[in-house]
Amino acid sequence: MMNKFETFMSKYLTPIANKMDQNRYLSAIKKAMVAMTPILLIGSFCLIPEAIPNMIGPNNPISQWITTNLDIIYIPYNVGMALLSLYVTAVIAYHLGKHYKLDIPGVLCMAIIAFLMMGVDYGEDGGIKSTYLGPKGLFAAMFASIIAVELFRWCKKKNFTIKMPESVPDFVSRSFEMIPISVIIIGFFLIIRVVCVNVLNTLPPLVFTNLFAPLVGSMDNPFAVTFLQILRCLLFFCGIHPSVLSPITSPISTQFLAENIEMVKAGGEAIHFFAPGPESAFGNFTGTGVTFGLVFWCLLSKAKAMKQVGRISLIPALFGINEPILFGAPVVLNPIFAIPYVICGGIIGSIPYWMMYFGWLKCSTFTPPYVGVFLEGYLTNFDYMSLVANGIQLVLSILIWYPFFKIYENRELLAEKEKEEKQDIFSAEDQALLDDLHLDF
Repeated sequence: MMNKFETFMSKYLTPIANKMDQNRYLSAIKKAMVAMTPILLIGSFCLIPEAIPNMIGPNNPISQWITTNLDIIYIPYNVGMALLSLYVTAVIAYHLGKHYKLDIPGVLCMAIIAFLMMGVDYGEDGGIKSTYLGPKGLFAAMFASIIAVELFRWCKKKNFTIKMPESVPDFVSRSFEMIPISVIIIGFFLIIRVVCVNVLNTLPPLVFTNLFAPLVGSMDNPFAVTFLQILRCLLFFCGIHPSVLSPITSPISTQFLAENIEMVKAGGEAIHFFAPGPESAFGNFTGTGVTFGLVFWCLLSKAKAMKQVGRISLIPALFGINEPILFGAPVVLNPIFAIPYVICGGIIGSIPYWMMYFGWLKCSTFTPPYVGVFLEGYLTNFDYMSLVANGIQLVLSILIWYPFFKIYENRELLAEKEKEEKQDIFSAEDQALLDDLHLDF
């Protein structure tokens, strides 16, 4: 039965995967997300130390040292993940410009300027705010980089450039060629910003976010929560951080939490299950989409690359961080992993919400600090059933990911074998014979 299932999935998913790899836009986005793996990994590890004082107590040398040096520990995060969209813009523009064989420095400059014109916000003191330069600006980053490169290519195709005599040095000539292109690209994105700010009364990145507002609606409903979990997984699968939805969902969940606390203080019971604590502890158990099953099987994989990804992803997964496995496996834009991640992952992430809805699990009255899996879930409601809920999620994740993992592992093993065969075209005896002939080509 399993072999038939794997054959069926390989027959229909592999062609889709190949077509997606050949699409220039999806390919550029995918390569950009994979290129962000070191930044995401370092940034994720920077968040782990904050949880240690909560686990071992604050009154010890280790916790005190961490608390004292948190500002230093967060520096890689602040210059890495906090500026993620800026880096994604540059990498997408690089790969797309390379595909079109355009001037890479010019393409990078135009794409970055285009994104900054859409995503930069200013504080009351006139300083630049990095709100939309991080994961929340990924929609705008993808849009800006792709449109900027396409405008760049269109200008070159239509010869909207300034031609200099051949006697002029190449670097000077290229600078003059960029002037009309710069005017067109900057003018285009300036118009977008002006329209969004003055007509829509919002920054461009929020326009993308607001498109999802009607889909979210009232979240005090298990069907809506399940849909939201699937939507988050779908966004992450496309390389877009689901935090873009937080401006819509956070006010609702915070209000529900406040009402739960008031109900308990009045001697009643909490009734709202959509709250910040469960979002992290249950909805994002081991990471958005409950990807621990994939981490587990990667650790046991025969493919060297996947085994290494599993090792790197294990500790972050225990703290609810799954960017290493999402971009390392990768899960992002990988059709083979679409079903277990987007659909099954979204459903598994919503199971504890259904348990709250039916009264099998207490609703949240507390948003715990970042203390890792299982303990975080317990602290949201101080109900031991939360451990059962997380246990169910863990087991289902391991079971569901197995057949899809095996399909991808077989592809990886085949690729490794082909690579080894290319490296070992000649046997040791053949190579020695060739050496003895002293052939000089």
